Amino acid sequence: MNQLAPITASHAPALIAAAGARASYRFLEFFTAQIRNPHTRRAYARAAGEFFDWLEAKGVTQLAAIESMHVATYIEQLGRARSAPTVKQRLAAIRHLFHWLVTGQIMPVNPASSVRGPSHSVKRGKTPVLDPSEARALLDSIDVTTPVGLRDRALIALMVYSFARIGAALAMKVENVFVQNSRLWVRLHEKGGKRHEMPCHHNLEAYLHVYIDRCGLASDPKGPLFRTIGRGTDELTTTPLPQANAYAMIRRRAAAADIGTKIGNHTFRATGITAYLKNGGTLERAAIMANHASARTTQLYDRRRDDVSVDDVERILV
Repeated sequence: MNQLAPITASHAPALIAAAGARASYRFLEFFTAQIRNPHTRRAYARAAGEFFDWLEAKGVTQLAAIESMHVATYIEQLGRARSAPTVKQRLAAIRHLFHWLVTGQIMPVNPASSVRGPSHSVKRGKTPVLDPSEARALLDSIDVTTPVGLRDRALIALMVYSFARIGAALAMKVENVFVQNSRLWVRLHEKGGKRHEMPCHHNLEAYLHVYIDRCGLASDPKGPLFRTIGRGTDELTTTPLPQANAYAMIRRRAAAADIGTKIGNHTFRATGITAYLKNGGTLERAAIMANHASARTTQLYDRRRDDVSVDDVERILV
């Protein structure tokens, strides 16, 4: 329920409130009942709030007065200050919200339905990637004589070797690490409610075993796998590790390992996929391992061409 608090506790925009209590309820219902992903909810709420603020500044005071020209003008202005993916996301949020208001009989038509977003084609992702030697150095630099070190190494290794998203990794329970066919497996609950199971690489298997055994997690199978550390105790608590804390940990570990690349939570997923492909793996199998619906998505994580680019540049012998 904490994830819903920022939406339900806030007031609907003045333009929505002016349309009556039923419109306000339908507006808030869109974020609480229709959107389950908390990240999408926050992004859509921000998009809607900024758009309605813009409308008010332009003198639009009634929902029925909003026309496609308003939406198109706003999107065009937004495109001068924001990237194309951001603009497309904002337009999608506005379009979906108005569709929800139309189906709820709050508005007669959807003014965003005919508005086109900017063209945008991506063949290479922006996520910073580590060289395999850097990833190895990072894992080896972690002091694993403490619970926090064991936790951090296991979390980073999980993302590298299983291509897990940070959200899926942090949502894992202890019981999601299990033995099958004499091999350790991990069970991940990815975006869209997709359940994904993967056998562990031998390094990941070793790191998870020692983390769970030394920290006594096996006795709490329903508890979170990755946990916060108690203040002043250096011991694991029963509280799941928040994503922001994981990011801070990764940045701290990277700095301690003298890694200059500005890495983030998603870096290790891209690093693992690239390392797999460099060593003879196929894009189709990588897509299955990463739980991507299409190999085209996996291709965004393939940074093998980066090495080719560097080699080509070094041929400029001046």
